[in-house]
This record gives sequence, C-alpha cells and structure tokens, in this order.
Amino acid sequence: MMTMAPARPPYGGFNTVALRLEVRRVLRNRRTLVFALGMPALFFLSFGLPQAGQAAAGTEVRQLTMVNMAVYGSMLAATSCGAAVAVERSVGWTRQLRITPLLPLAHLAIKVLTAMLLGLLSVAVEFTLGAASGVRAPLRVWLLSGLIAWLGSSVFAALGLFAGFVLPSENVMQFVGPALALLALCGGLFVPLPFLPESIRSFAEFTPGYGVGQLARLPLTGGPVAGALANLAVWATLFLTGAAWLYRRDPAR
Repeated sequence: MMTMAPARPPYGGFNTVALRLEVRRVLRNRRTLVFALGMPALFFLSFGLPQAGQAAAGTEVRQLTMVNMAVYGSMLAATSCGAAVAVERSVGWTRQLRITPLLPLAHLAIKVLTAMLLGLLSVAVEFTLGAASGVRAPLRVWLLSGLIAWLGSSVFAALGLFAGFVLPSENVMQFVGPALALLALCGGLFVPLPFLPESIRSFAEFTPGYGVGQLARLPLTGGPVAGALANLAVWATLFLTGAAWLYRRDPAR
C-alpha cells in the first residue's frame, strides 16, 4: 500500500498570516515597547536636545545624536524581540512548532522580520522626535540614515535569536541589556570613537555595533564605507547561521 508524503507548505510555511500574528504578539508586550522605544528617546532628550547649535567635526551634535539613538533604538528593539524566543523555549512553544510543517528557516525569517519591524518603529519614533525638536537635515540624510539604521537591525535580530537559544529565559535580558550598551559604546553611539580610550578603540571596529553605527552616520559625516560594510556582513552572517544551527540542535525542541 502506497502512502503519500505530507505536502510541504509554500515557502516552508512562511506567510503573511504567521507574520501578522507574530507582530501582534510583540506589540502586546508593553515592557519591550517601553524599553525599546522609550530609552533611546529619553537619551536623545537628555543629551542631544540640550546641545542645540553645537557642532562636532562640522556636524550638528543634535543630528548625530538623533541618528545614533535611532541606531541604538533599532538595536534594542530587534535584539529584545529576537531574544523573546528564550521564553517560547521555556514554555515548550518551539517544541510544538517542530511537529508542524513550518521549516526552521521560515520560522527564523518570521522572527527576524518581526524584530526588524519593531526596529523600524523605533527609528521612526526617534526621527519624529528629532524633527519635532528642531533637527534639520537634507532629505537624503533622513532617508539614508534611517534606512541604514533599520536594515542594520537585522544583525541584532539575529543576535537576539542567538542569545535566546543559548541562554535561559530568566537570564537572557540580563545579558542583552549590558551587552547592547557595550556594543553601542564600541559603535560610537554614546561617545564619538576618537574620545574613547585607546584600549576600547583597539577592538571597537571589530564589534557588531561598529558597522551599522558608521554606516548610519556616513550621510552626515562622510568617510570610508568598505570596512563598515564588511563588519555588517560578517556579523549578520555569523549570527544568522548560528541562530539557525542552534534552532536545529535546540534541546528544548
């Protein structure tokens, strides 16, 4: 007697319905929203807004601070969203998904896209706040810096997934918060890189926050592109590959 193999769903199970449900689930998490959207905005109001009219390296400080905090916000939002997989693992949700036709790559793609949408929301909040506070810049700066800050969130969505598969749910955010603060520092998001101690500058350009920070500031400051692009590509590849590998080997599946 012949049996038919179960049909694979189109695109491995990736579809807009699953994506929409995941986005709605994330938007119901008020703690994550306040953390990811509120903290960068507070930093801009505290450190960027009071420096109206001041310039650094020929660029208005408020413009730099707005772009830096947009990058930091997208980092926070995307990483926090990705790291939520640790909670799903602890309650057995990922184990349930393993018995569905949903392929691992489709599941990870839904997670990354959801995290990037939250990152986009964070960038939009920061830029809206900057515009309302009197920050003025050419249209290409708003578009390019915002686009880079948003696309860079894909790296940190993958970082969040990686951390969520490695760390238990009760510890993952205790790691993510300090780790992102350090990565933001190395990316020049809090303090310009030339002002950092030599001990930090010596390795800062090899950290995940460096590439996206440099690229997002380029429309304002100019500078070389190749090194920052390579940094972004390498870390995105490492985190995405690592998250996919950990998902397949996850003992909580």
